[in-house]
Amino acid sequence: MDKVYVIEDDESIRELLKVALEGFGYCIKAYEAAEPALLDMKEDKPDLAIFDLMLPGMDGLAAIRLLRQDAQLKLTPVICLTAKDKELDKVIGLDVGADDYITKPFGVLELAARIRSLLRRSTKEESAEVITFKTVTINTQTREVRNESELVELTYKEYELLLYLIEHDSRVVNRDELLNQIWGYDYDGETRTLDSHIRTLRQKLGKVGTDTIRTVRSVGYRFVKS
Repeated sequence: MDKVYVIEDDESIRELLKVALEGFGYCIKAYEAAEPALLDMKEDKPDLAIFDLMLPGMDGLAAIRLLRQDAQLKLTPVICLTAKDKELDKVIGLDVGADDYITKPFGVLELAARIRSLLRRSTKEESAEVITFKTVTINTQTREVRNESELVELTYKEYELLLYLIEHDSRVVNRDELLNQIWGYDYDGETRTLDSHIRTLRQKLGKVGTDTIRTVRSVGYRFVKS
């Protein structure tokens, strides 16, 4: 049974999530604040965590940052659940390491579908796989990227973006698809966010980034290994 941690300060929403997700067969641990949840995670690792961003004490963004810095917890799938719906809030939440973002009010069926999707992806990523191209090596279990043995410090979204392009290297991936898959199903912001991440990703990878991540004008991007 998959274990899901729910960190939500609104008691009514917290209880709704607990009851609803238990009905879908998940084992739920519910918390009002981030600090006790993070402590328990170190002892009893969850399969997925749902964080409200506006929490008493440590906010959800700070909690997700700490989670991503923990060697044992950094691969845990995370969903941001919040009343905020501004583009900047979504981008910040996803850039600090959240895998998905859903706003209140929300549908329980939609949330359950996103949980299933993230858990399937997480199970797939648990098996260690090393991807290599040119002078770059990627360990998908540790999420480490190295170029000529030097560690390349990528943000969470830069890593996801690179991996998605590699996995779909047989075709051009359009901007809308990348925004939806990397920034969230309901992301409706400008493509400048994507273009900015592509630019910094290329810079961090150096010449190999420029050679392999190609811009297809007016369409999107394509990864070219050779």
